[in-house]
Amino acid sequence: MEQELLRLKQEAEEALAQVAGADQLEAFRVRFLGRKGGVLTGVLRQLGKVAAEDRPRLGQLANDIKQEIETRFEEKKAQLTVAGADTDSGRIDYSLPGRYLPFGKLHPVTQVMEEICSIFEGLGFAVAEGPDVETDYYNFEALNIPKHHPARDMHDTFYVTDSILLRTHTSPMQARIMERQEPPLRYVVPGKVYRCDSDMTHTPMFHQVEGLLVDRRVSFADLKGVLTSFTHKIFERELALRFRPSYFPFTEPSAEVDVACVICGGSGCRVCKRTGWLEILGSGLIDPEVLKMVGYDPDVYSGFAFGLGVERIAMLKYGIDDIRLYYENDLRFLSQF
Repeated sequence: MEQELLRLKQEAEEALAQVAGADQLEAFRVRFLGRKGGVLTGVLRQLGKVAAEDRPRLGQLANDIKQEIETRFEEKKAQLTVAGADTDSGRIDYSLPGRYLPFGKLHPVTQVMEEICSIFEGLGFAVAEGPDVETDYYNFEALNIPKHHPARDMHDTFYVTDSILLRTHTSPMQARIMERQEPPLRYVVPGKVYRCDSDMTHTPMFHQVEGLLVDRRVSFADLKGVLTSFTHKIFERELALRFRPSYFPFTEPSAEVDVACVICGGSGCRVCKRTGWLEILGSGLIDPEVLKMVGYDPDVYSGFAFGLGVERIAMLKYGIDDIRLYYENDLRFLSQF
């Protein structure tokens, strides 16, 4: 029996080496591996007649030989497929150029948002995320915007119920972070925000990145240093910055930050309305009332916060003049990034 198995193995290897096409390969399978009339199957059926003491050893040998023949059969089948055994039938034309397989890419807004977070991580900030569906308390009241406060008129809010809404900014995470963590802390919060607004420069849904830093003896100079460093890195050049006094209920003093127009370099053009400046974000020192609401002592701790629109940064970075292009899903536009 052992000699018969070894002879069969050698015979199968020699026959398989002579196979040159699909028809011959199928004939080989039927001859050696066929379940009914295959040579190997016939030998395996005779194992029951072998002496009991030899049966385990010969059974293992038979299985090993069967597996090896099956493995070489599959290898030969793959080899014939790659070699183009069916070229004679005209189904494969190797003179044709390769087919282009399109693949997805990150959306330009996503790319810019990831770059923004990466820059701030390099400055020592951690990244946090918060819920898109927010409570009225965190979206307004915890940020020193109580009910009937005039500042609520600044936001056209999507309300779900009287107390639940789609967040109008990423600033609610200021209160959420400070409630659960003691200073010092540094965070940026990327995410979607929602407002009832839609035109060439506004969409009902857009992206913001909130920044927050709280520690002892934090000054406006620290805020200016962080934002200046960020601006130079995101636009890959040293652009002039201008801090204009402004008003936000949760920061005092507050400032809007303008950057020298990236199109004309500050000389004045249509994009910057001949002013030489473009607004990129709002910022300020955290109002002491906000610190008190989360249990911080404003006599001990101070901090700053800022919020920037990702689409606005991306428009300036890439020279895009209509924000709606980001959401029309035109592959001719998106594939450029």
